[in-house]
Amino acid sequence: MGEIESFGDVLRRLRVAAGLTQQELARRTHMTQPNVSKIESGGQGVPEEAADRLDKALNADGRLMAVYDPLDTGPLNSDQRNRIAWTVRHPGLMDAAAVDVLAASLAAQRRVDDLIGPEPMLAGAKGQARMMTGLLKQVRGPARPQLSAVTSEYMQFAGWLLAEARHDRLAVEWLTEAGDIARIANDGTLAAQASNFKGFVARQRGRPTSMVKWFVRAFEEPGAHVAQRIGDTIQAAQGYARLHTLSPDSGYRDTALRLLADADDLVDEAGKVPPPATAYWLTPTFHLLNSGLAHLALHDHATAADHFRTGLESLPPNQQNAEWTTEYRLGLAEAEEAR
Repeated sequence: MGEIESFGDVLRRLRVAAGLTQQELARRTHMTQPNVSKIESGGQGVPEEAADRLDKALNADGRLMAVYDPLDTGPLNSDQRNRIAWTVRHPGLMDAAAVDVLAASLAAQRRVDDLIGPEPMLAGAKGQARMMTGLLKQVRGPARPQLSAVTSEYMQFAGWLLAEARHDRLAVEWLTEAGDIARIANDGTLAAQASNFKGFVARQRGRPTSMVKWFVRAFEEPGAHVAQRIGDTIQAAQGYARLHTLSPDSGYRDTALRLLADADDLVDEAGKVPPPATAYWLTPTFHLLNSGLAHLALHDHATAADHFRTGLESLPPNQQNAEWTTEYRLGLAEAEEAR
């Protein structure tokens, strides 16, 4: 089973990228070469002060500290790791507790993606997703419905990483399979999310008609969460706003504005419940980022700049420099320049 990068893995990758030997890094951080070697291999824990020195010596801008674990256990403890290994060997004996551990592993990886981007994680995520679909074929009994939902999550995560890395065709294939598994599991939240991610791919490819198609489909998915429906409405408005730029006299601008107003009407309802755990980022301030894209396409530069700025400033610290924020930062620069 592929795993996310440990502190030692990230340290080694950053050191090699910086063109430093272990001995050279050791001199910069007042360590010994054997200590650096043990840290990279996972054979030695790291005090926080030493971890911070390593981060600064590599000019890592917090990327190394982002994966620092003071207990050096990673996102899962040894019992959880052992449970996953046992489950893979004995899929017929899978229970709800084992599925919970698999879900916890994926939740940790999602947050690492916020910090280091898709490329270091892509191969492992694809391997894990295929492992999950293999397990799903072998598991029967009470754990199967729960496992189906978690398998869809793994497939979606791999599809999201593929989309981030601009492997668009593969991303759509993986997301389609994820959506199919979610519908079999009767999980409307996950099915809607798969369609939403396909809308994201369409946005990256500059295909506004497909954007509208997928975001509307996500909105209409039975069982979708209200926070998802707000985002889908806003992003469908983006699609219509981009269509307006291609055909200004078509009425698309009015449709985009109506959808943005509809999204505003849903915000109060969404504020009464937390976002779904599988889409933890769907907060009211996050929605401002996509609203900024819609207003930018409508050439409402003042509103776009305000929404981008508020949305970016409200992101949690571990998402402030995530690779996926680039689109919004560029949008903010464009809106401010055009004001």
